[in-house]
Amino acid sequence: MKKLLLVITMGCLAFTLPQCKSKPKDADIKVEAEKALAADPACAGLNVSVNDGVATITGEVKDESTKTAAQSAVAGIKGVKSVENNATVYVPAPPVVPNATETQAAALNKAVSDAVKDFPGVTATVKDQVVVLTGEIAKSNLQKLMMSLNSLKSMGLKSIDSKGLVKK
Repeated sequence: MKKLLLVITMGCLAFTLPQCKSKPKDADIKVEAEKALAADPACAGLNVSVNDGVATITGEVKDESTKTAAQSAVAGIKGVKSVENNATVYVPAPPVVPNATETQAAALNKAVSDAVKDFPGVTATVKDQVVVLTGEIAKSNLQKLMMSLNSLKSMGLKSIDSKGLVKK
């Protein structure tokens, strides 16, 4: 009888012990998930937390395929029941494009600077599409300067103020 009881006890133990294996702890799963993410440079900046076997990924990735790769890497860790992928895909800000008025003003400023550069002693500033001339110019060069500046009216030049220009 003792032998039979011993055989039954051993049989029960043999049957139940494999089922009593301890499941991985959340902390251990987290360590393994962090290693898996760090192995892929594109995923290296992501964070992972684990609660009751549910892994949650947070952080920012460059594209959707990297986000999917991170989820697959974490899902493959022993003890992970499911993955909540809260990683966001980085969206760059659109480039700043100057508006037409700013572009036109910059082009007019450049054209005025180019027109005046051949006349030493003359300074030109542009404000609200009006050129204000100051300095000194030889009378023989005045007409050439004015013709050069008047040709800029097609670029939005409204007028030329030459009151501050001394003619020698």
